[in-house]
Amino acid sequence: MPASRPLTFLCLASYEKGQEFLREAKRQGCRVILLTSKSLEHADWPRDHIDEIFYIPDNNKEWNRQDVIYGVSYMARTIKIDKIVALDDYDVEVAAALREHLRIGGMGDTTARYFRDKLAMRAKAKEDGIPVPDFTHVLNYDDIRDFIARVPFPCLIKPRSAASASGIIKVHNEEEVWRALDKLGDRQSFYLMERFVPGNVYHVDSIIQNRKVIFSIASEYGKPPMEVAHQGAVFTTRTMEYGSPDEQALLALNEQVMKSMGHNVGVSHTEFIKGEDGRFYFLETSARVGGAHIVELIEAATGLNLWAEWAKLEAQGDKYKLPETQRNYGGLMVSLAKQEWPDLSGYDDPEVWWRMKKPHHAGLIVKSPNRQRVLDLLNAYTERFYRDFFHYIPPSEKPTY
Repeated sequence: MPASRPLTFLCLASYEKGQEFLREAKRQGCRVILLTSKSLEHADWPRDHIDEIFYIPDNNKEWNRQDVIYGVSYMARTIKIDKIVALDDYDVEVAAALREHLRIGGMGDTTARYFRDKLAMRAKAKEDGIPVPDFTHVLNYDDIRDFIARVPFPCLIKPRSAASASGIIKVHNEEEVWRALDKLGDRQSFYLMERFVPGNVYHVDSIIQNRKVIFSIASEYGKPPMEVAHQGAVFTTRTMEYGSPDEQALLALNEQVMKSMGHNVGVSHTEFIKGEDGRFYFLETSARVGGAHIVELIEAATGLNLWAEWAKLEAQGDKYKLPETQRNYGGLMVSLAKQEWPDLSGYDDPEVWWRMKKPHHAGLIVKSPNRQRVLDLLNAYTERFYRDFFHYIPPSEKPTY
C-alpha cells in the first residue's frame, strides 16, 4: 500500500451502533465508509467522521447477502478497501462473506461461524474441553429422543444465529418439545436444544491482539438476560471484584474460549453461567462489543472505551499498545420506561457517572472505587426504577433463525 494512502475501513452496521468506532477510526487518519440499512438513513451517525455512506435496502434490518456482495464489489472497482468491520452481531457473517469474496484479511466464514452459530460454538468448545451445558442439534429425531431420555427438564430450544435471548423457547416436558418443533416446521434445523442450567450469568468483555487476550473484564448480571427479556425486569450488571476466585476463573476460561474459537484481532463479549454444582459453563460468545450499554459500563470502571480501542487496534495493528487502565467498579441499569423522556434528575448521588438519553428508556451507570457502594446504589435504584419508570413489552413471537 502506498504510504500516502490512508487505510480504508468499510464498516457494516445493520443497527444503529458503533458511533465511537467510526469517530476513532477517522481520528486515526483512516478513510471511513459506512454501509448501513436504508431504514437508518436518518439515524444519528457521526457524519463529520464518515467519508461516505451507502445504504442497503432492508426488511426488518435483514440484508440480501448477494445484493451486498454485488454492491461492495462494484464499490471496490474504484475504492481500495483495506478492512471490513462488522459493528453488530448480525453483520459478522456478511462481513466474513465479503472478506472471503474480495480476499481481504480478517475473520473468514469458518471462524465467523464460531461467533454467530450457537451450535458451532458449543461443539467447538466441547471438542476443546471447555464445559458447556448438554446440547443437541434439532435435526435427527432419534438423537432428540436420546437427549430427552438422559437430560432432565426444563430445556431450552435456541435459535442458532439469533443475538442475546431472542427467540429462546423453554420447554418443561416431552410433549412441549414436540409441540414446539411442530410449530417450527422446516425451521427446526436452525435450532439446538440445551439443558437449562439455573444459576448466575456472567459476561467477560475482551480485546484480542494477535490471538492473545490483552484486556478482559468480568461482570455479573443481576438477573439472567433471558429472564429480563421473557419475563420482564430491570436489566442490571456490575463489574466483579478484582482478584476474586470467581473473577480469576472466568478470565482464565474466557482465554480458553478465545483460543478455541480462533479469534485473532478485535473485541469479544462472552457469556458464562455458574451452575448449582459451582462450575462455570460457557454459554456463547461474539466478535463485537457488548450491547445494552455495557461498553459504557466498562469505560466507567476502567477508562477504556472498547469501541475506540477496537478502532485503534484495527488502524495500528501490531503497533497498538493498550493504555493504562483504572480499577474502579461500575454498575449499569436499563429499563423500558412508561414516559417518553424519563426524568432521572432525582438520581443524583455523586457516583452517578452516566444517564441514558433515549425515548421510552431509563438507564444510568454508577461508578466508585468501592464495589459495595456500587452494589448498594444498584439495589436502591432498581427498587426506585420499578416505581418510577418500569414498563414491560412481551417479546415478539416472530420466528428467529
